[in-house]
Amino acid sequence: MTMVTSEQKTVTIRAVSGAFRDGLRVLLVEDDPDHAELVRRGLEEYGSRLQLTHVADGESALEYLKDRAPRSAPGRPHLILLDLRLPRMDGLEVLREIKAVPDLADIPCVVLTTSRAEGDMLKAYRLHANSYLVKPGDYERFVELIAGVERYWLQENVQPEAPVAGGTP
Repeated sequence: MTMVTSEQKTVTIRAVSGAFRDGLRVLLVEDDPDHAELVRRGLEEYGSRLQLTHVADGESALEYLKDRAPRSAPGRPHLILLDLRLPRMDGLEVLREIKAVPDLADIPCVVLTTSRAEGDMLKAYRLHANSYLVKPGDYERFVELIAGVERYWLQENVQPEAPVAGGTP
């Protein structure tokens, strides 16, 4: 991954034809660098045309999204992968903030965590998480999980394209 700032990394994964003009964009909010690398590898192994941006804490995620809220904004993610246990701002609070902003609320948010706690699951779904996935313990299953996320959310799931400049949202 190439360093963009001290808290944000962006990498482009395999250029193959994608559903969106500039490829698909994923925001990964994950504080564990090893888990972030596993996500990157999983997406790369399956990979369509994809840009993965990684931030390591909740505040950085909201800062990243702030300038990308309008649907026509450059760099707006098509999917957010969100860990729950984050420094500076918990993942559930990040989810609450995202879903409270009308221009961000339609971005699918997939919780990707080690927590199997029913309370975490209920809170995430009540805050309108689009999916709740528990990270498997072994590499092969983790890569399969990420490939399934990519396949469903970025290939099978239909999302509206960004409006043309000057058009209606």
